[in-house]
Amino acid sequence: IVILAELRDAVEEILPALKEKGITVYLLSDECTTDGIQCIGQAIAKASDTPLSPSLRSNIHIRTTALYIYTSGTTGLPKAAYVTHERVWASSFIQGVCGVTSEDIFYINLPLYHSAGFLIGLVGSIERGNTVVLRRKFSASQFWDDCRKHNITVMQYIGETLRYLCNMPKKANDRDHKVRIAIGNGVRADVWKEFLNRFGRIHVGELYAATEGNVGFINYTDKVGVVGRINILSKVFFPFSIIKFDIEKEEPVRNAEGLCIPVGKDEVGLLVGKITKHTPFVGYAGNEQQTEKKRLGDVFVKGDLYFNSGDLLRIDHENFVYFHDRVGDTFRWKGENVATTEVADILMMVDCIEEANVYGVKVEGHEGRIGMAAVKLKEGREFDCVNTCSVLANYLPVYARPRFIRIQNSLEVTGTFKMKKVKLVEEGFDPTLIRDPLYFLDLPQKKYVPLSQEIHKSIVSQDIKL
Repeated sequence: IVILAELRDAVEEILPALKEKGITVYLLSDECTTDGIQCIGQAIAKASDTPLSPSLRSNIHIRTTALYIYTSGTTGLPKAAYVTHERVWASSFIQGVCGVTSEDIFYINLPLYHSAGFLIGLVGSIERGNTVVLRRKFSASQFWDDCRKHNITVMQYIGETLRYLCNMPKKANDRDHKVRIAIGNGVRADVWKEFLNRFGRIHVGELYAATEGNVGFINYTDKVGVVGRINILSKVFFPFSIIKFDIEKEEPVRNAEGLCIPVGKDEVGLLVGKITKHTPFVGYAGNEQQTEKKRLGDVFVKGDLYFNSGDLLRIDHENFVYFHDRVGDTFRWKGENVATTEVADILMMVDCIEEANVYGVKVEGHEGRIGMAAVKLKEGREFDCVNTCSVLANYLPVYARPRFIRIQNSLEVTGTFKMKKVKLVEEGFDPTLIRDPLYFLDLPQKKYVPLSQEIHKSIVSQDIKL
């Protein structure tokens, strides 16, 4: 293991365990005083400059593991996905598909331990032969200053980063930059529109992919809100299907023969990618149980095998592809499916709300999960109990409106700026356990009211009907 000096303390805690496994630790430095950690600078200085024998890499081929990349961990613990040389090579062409050339200056401020920053950003720039400006950490306040200073022409985004840029105070020089392309994934349609209106005509290359997956899409058009468009080559290179899915049981719907059922146009379903020699699914390192969970058999014929993306998508009549929600995020209430991304988009229309994270929570004595949202308010604003209720009523049916609101100073995100939900779901809506302000949607009063212990008891005892 090669580590930076700043990680030495963390590694020292697990040194005994590493030694037991026969793992050598190198510090990226010329000197080190910690017993058990070697200095890579000294090792490099002593190394021979004679070319290595080709026999040392004779067992390495296109399908050999090149590296491990951890999944984001939005709906559970991160898992180390195998990434082969083939995947690294294929990812390097994404910049080219989005129109990036060797003349561009590419700004990377995302973690290099993730697919976006490393595979699409760094490896893609090596393939293109362009210039990379590498920032240690994303900063919304310094983003555009960096772009102007370094003449950035291509930027990356992921998850909530475009929203962070839109939430910054407006400036007269917002459009004073040379950025022409933005490549990333996970931007909501409302933020996409706001970003273009404010910062000018930038081609947004929104894409859909999973680190460990075998199917992906890229929006090579300028249509807002889509993650790609199906063409004649799509299913040749990535044989996939979207199948009917039971949200409540969290499993595919099967017919009398036990096979899955494809959805129609504009119908939401589970994306699955056929596992073949050319579109393999390698799985997760040291986690065969999770690997097997991602393999879906007997999809269209007995014995076939597909990769279960865990994502709900739809394709419209013009073959545009839309991301709908994660399987673990979409929940069912009162016999209806509720898409958390759609509800979050509506919540963001409320004037006092800056960010929203929507999820479903269990209520004793009720089937399914009821809607709840953790929100961050705009600076200096208070939660507007009446207007929030009014906006939601204008755009959402009763079953989709969050019955509980949790006000937080900041919303927890992953290292790749995706909203974390697992802990929020586990904590539920009990005011005796949660210190954050909680509100309950009182439908007769047409407003949100503070969630007191009395109201909570009445909900649990079913004196208050949901």
